[in-house]
Amino acid sequence: MTREELIQALIPERVRQGAAYQVPDATGMIKLDAMENPYTWPQSLRDELATRLADCELNRYPDPHAEAIRTPLKQWMEIPETLDLIFGNGSDEIIALLISNLIGTGRSVCAPDPSFVMFQVLANQYTVPFRALPLDSDFDIDIDGWMDGLMEADPALIFIPQPNNPTGNLFSKDRLAQIVESTQALIVIDEAYTAFTDADYLDWAVRYPNVVVMRTLSKVGLAGSRFGMLIGHPDWIVEFDKIRLPYNINVLSQTAVQFALEHASTLEEQSGMIRQERMRLTTLLTERGYTVWGSEANFVVMECGDQSARALFEGLKQHRILVKCLDGSHPRLANTLRLTVGAPEESDALLAALDQLVSG
Repeated sequence: MTREELIQALIPERVRQGAAYQVPDATGMIKLDAMENPYTWPQSLRDELATRLADCELNRYPDPHAEAIRTPLKQWMEIPETLDLIFGNGSDEIIALLISNLIGTGRSVCAPDPSFVMFQVLANQYTVPFRALPLDSDFDIDIDGWMDGLMEADPALIFIPQPNNPTGNLFSKDRLAQIVESTQALIVIDEAYTAFTDADYLDWAVRYPNVVVMRTLSKVGLAGSRFGMLIGHPDWIVEFDKIRLPYNINVLSQTAVQFALEHASTLEEQSGMIRQERMRLTTLLTERGYTVWGSEANFVVMECGDQSARALFEGLKQHRILVKCLDGSHPRLANTLRLTVGAPEESDALLAALDQLVSG
């Protein structure tokens, strides 16, 4: 057989008809498309980290459970002693681990619509049925729609981001509690943006037997380390640890995360700066006539009004600024742009470029 024939025979059609996850080239651009922390560490900390990394034993496998990270992480995040953690190569690996556990069971996965695309992408990848749950006119939980959807789908797993991506808002706590208390599915509250909101659902993982919490360090300045976590009762964690790949957190990432936790005040200071800049950016965009959705994350969604989101997106690229064009990704996101909250000088460059594009 030819290579083409072998690929046709051995690679499932759903894979052949699909496409790899695309990450646009941001070389030389102001990068405001991926919800990253815009700030680097002070040079003194970078020098100290470089020394620590140089001492890593790259010839040895890493600690499979990353024990050196566990205690300081629990202390920094104030994780209750009754809860345990499992670590992943970013939140994506945690999502994949949870969904892959359902392969062959016939059980489904649910998530809000619109929401983080990887919930559906990974469900499709593992051929696990996926059901989108509708949001109301305020992008909050549509209780009737969710109840109907959950009854029909009978899911084993429900992902609920708090706050939601890409809309940036928090779901009503009362409505969320109603969903949690009405289902036997495992509820995964995704707190990827916990550093930028006062909301905290760790106590729900103690209160409810069917709730676990997912977090990441990507948004607070460690996107390059790819470090995520699932927090829940030890009874849940021990089961998921059975299907976690061994040595999934490499020694360089473990060292970088441990070092960052020793200097957590820097992460907190930078997150506070991003919160302040989110308010300033929202105000300045609103003054220019744009409608900006309220956000509890490190990004804002902007309705482009009389302007074309796609045209502004392309125009901003010509100004060497990369944002996320949501237009076309979902009917509810038509003619919108998602803007990561950058440093003040990055926001200023963004606003100046928008002014030039509109006036031109």
